[in-house]
Formats: sequence, structure tokens, C-alpha cells
Amino acid sequence: MGGNGNFLLMIIIPCIAAVVAFFLGYFVKQYLAESRLESARTKVQQMLAEAEARAKEIELAARDEGIRMRDAVEKELERKRRELEKQEERLQARLENIDRRLEQLEKREKRLNQRQSLLDKKQSELEEMEAQRLKELERIAGLTVEEAKELLLQTVEQDARQDMARIIREVEAEAKETANRKAREIIALAIQRLAADQVAESTVSTVSLPNDDMKGRIIGRGGRNIRALEEATGVDLVVDDTPEAVTISSFDPVRREIARRALNKLVQDGRIHPARIEKVVKTTAEELEAEIIEEGERAAYEAGVHGLHPELIKLLGQLKFRTSYGQNCLVHSLETAFLAGAMAAELGADVALAKEGGLLHDIGKAVDHHVDGPHAAIGADIARRLGKSAKVVNCIAAHHGEVEPESIEAVLVSAADAISGARPGARRESLESYINRIKSLEALANSFEGVAQSYAIQAGREIRIIVKPEEIDDYAAIQLCKQIASKVEENLEYPGQIKVTVIREMRAVDYAR
Repeated sequence: MGGNGNFLLMIIIPCIAAVVAFFLGYFVKQYLAESRLESARTKVQQMLAEAEARAKEIELAARDEGIRMRDAVEKELERKRRELEKQEERLQARLENIDRRLEQLEKREKRLNQRQSLLDKKQSELEEMEAQRLKELERIAGLTVEEAKELLLQTVEQDARQDMARIIREVEAEAKETANRKAREIIALAIQRLAADQVAESTVSTVSLPNDDMKGRIIGRGGRNIRALEEATGVDLVVDDTPEAVTISSFDPVRREIARRALNKLVQDGRIHPARIEKVVKTTAEELEAEIIEEGERAAYEAGVHGLHPELIKLLGQLKFRTSYGQNCLVHSLETAFLAGAMAAELGADVALAKEGGLLHDIGKAVDHHVDGPHAAIGADIARRLGKSAKVVNCIAAHHGEVEPESIEAVLVSAADAISGARPGARRESLESYINRIKSLEALANSFEGVAQSYAIQAGREIRIIVKPEEIDDYAAIQLCKQIASKVEENLEYPGQIKVTVIREMRAVDYAR
């Protein structure tokens, strides 16, 4: 029992202690919580008190700031009001000034209206006086205003045309005098430096025979020899009644020359048969080919033109056997090269270009019997194809005016060509073609209106036209001269140049009895 009691006590006592401790802890916690709650309440009250104090301070500051801003706005409004009052005063003063000016303008306008009315009245009076004066002038002169104006315009126009014609004549005379003098000096110097002989050489197309019996040997049995010779050379042999001579006809000068030389060899040798003819013609053609190249090289060397294409050298050599109006084409080409080079040197132009253009300007004549077209265009195409420069090609193409010259050297080549062909002794012309050219020249001049008479003088180098003075005035005479010269250039072919002179003469004749 005693042991059990102790055991129970041992169990109960800790339980009681635990319960007591629990309640003690609970009360302690309650006390602490109430203490903390009281402390928190105190702090909250303090914070509320501080917040209320801060709010009062902010409210006071806001009231002060509002009062300050209200004072500032009131001051600004007061300043604006004063400024507006000043502006209103200035505007009022301006309005008053404007009113005064308007009054002044109205007064001026009234005065101007009065003056305008006076001026209108004066103007009407002047117009009436002018009309009366014109009527009086018309009555005195016997002309209306329009008639008087027309007469005045005609008089002024006639005077102006006379003055214009006189000025044109003076300017043209002065320009021609200066240009002609300088041109004559240059051309004369070039011709003096050339000093060429007169042309007496021409391609011979007649072969002399020792006797008339040689004609039969040339013809051969059944005509076999003459046929063989014609087939080998490509020419026509004319055996006619001309004593001791055979005529060679061919459009190709080189073929004609081969036939001439071959026939001379056959005649001198005496052995004439088809086999011999073929051999001699072949040998002669080879010899002439070498001579053509040699002549082309010689011409290029004499002219000082280097670096020519072999084909151009060959064509130059062929010009030796080509003539134009009796003038040898190769000699003419050399003359043209020398003249163009001399004139280019005097003018400060390209001497080498002028010489090359002058030497090659008639190169187309070497093949113009094979190719259609003018020889200037043919030569230009050949030069272009063989790599010559555009300036050289233009010199060749423009030397007869078919193409516009593009350089001073092209103009010089054209001038040198005309000088070489027109100088005395350079060319010869048949009587028939000369007469036809003279007739065509006079007929062309007579075809213009106002022409009374025309005369070709100085072997066709000048045409003088006498015009009707009542139809052609001085100015129209100048225009007519230019038109006739232009028409001559377009429609006629002639060596050198033709001078056109228009003469207008008014004669008054009376008799004293």
C-alpha cells in the first residue's frame, strides 16, 4: 500500500506541476499580450497625434501657398490689365489717325475726280482738234491717212533696202578684198613652189606600123591572130583605113597599155602567132605590174606620204595610165598633194594630212570603170576599207563638194584640186563640150525672172547678167547673183570656178531741141 501510494504521488505530483505550469504560462502570456497591446495602442495614439499635427502643418502650409499664389495671380492680372489698357489706348490713337487719313484721301479723291473730269474734257477737245487737223491735212494733201501711211512705209522701205544693199556691197567688197588678197598670196606662193610643167602626156591608143602589110599579119589567117590578141588583153583592135596604124579601144587604161606594149613588141619582133601572142602579153603584163607598183612608190616618196597600204600604192601607179581632159591623173594627184601641203603650211594646218589627202583624192579613178558611182565616193570607200583615218577619207570624199568638208585640210585639198585642173595648160577640152557648156551657162542665167540679157565671157569663166532695173532693185540683184551662182554649182560641170556678175543700170534719156 505504502509502495503504491508513493507511486501514485510520483505520478500525480508531476501532473499537478504540469497543470500549474500550464496555467502560469497561460496567464503570463495573457499578461504579456495585454502589455504589448497596450504599448501598441499607445504608439498608435502617438502616431495619430503626430499625423494630426503634420496634417495641420501641411494644411497651414497649403493655405500659405494658396494665399501666395493668389497674390501672384492677382498681381499678374493687374499687370495684364494695365498692358491691355495701354494697347487699347494705342489702338484708339491709330484708329483716330486712320480716320484722319481716310478723310484726307477722300478729299484727294474728290480733287482727283475733278481733275480727271477736266482732263477728259481737255482730251475730248484735243481729239476734236486732231480730227479737224487731219481733215484739213487730208483736204490739203489730197490723201487719206491710210494712203499717207502706205506712202510713208514705201518710202522708208525703199530707203532701207537701198541702205541695206549698199552696206551689203561694202561688207562683201571689204571681205572679198581681204580674203582674195590673202588667198591669192597663199595660192601664188604654193604654185611658185610647185613650178609644174604643162601637161602634154596622154595615154596613146594608136600603134604605128612599119607598113600596111603588117596589118594582115596582125589579123592572121582567118583572123586568128587578132582574136588571140583581143582575148589575151581584153581590148578591141580596130584595123581600119588609117595608113600604117592600128587603134586600140578599151575602157580599162591598164589593159589598153598592156595591149599597146605587147603589139609594139610583136611588130618589132615580126613573129605573130597565137602562142607567141599569149607569151608576149603575159610577159608585158608582169612588167607593167612591176612598173605600176614602182610608179606608185615613187609618187608616194615624192609627195612625202609614207606607210601607204600596198593596194593604195598599186592604185596610185595605175593612175599613170589614166587621163582626165588630157591631164595625167598621177601627175595631177602629185600636183594636188604639193599645192595642198604648201597652203596648209602657210595656214598652220596639218601638212601631212593635206598631202596625203591630195595624193589620194583621185584614187577612185583607178577603178571607176569597174565600179558604179562618182570617183570621189569610190575612192573614199577604198581608203576607208584599207584603214585610212576618217579625216583622210573626208578629204577624198569632199573634194568635189558631194560631201561637206569636215576639216580645213579637206577644203585645201578641194582648192588644190581645182587649181591643178584649172591652171593654164593643165587640161584640154573639146570644142563641142566647150560650146555646150557656154550655151548651158547662158540658158541657166536667162531662166531667172528679171534677167534681160546674159553673156558668157573669158572662155566661160565668167557670166555677166544684165537685169531689168524696173523689176530688180539693188537688194534683189544681190540675191539674184547668189541664186544664179548656186544654180550653176548644182547643174553644171566645169573646171575651176565661174564668176557671176549681175549688172543693174538705170538710164534716163532725153533730147534738147
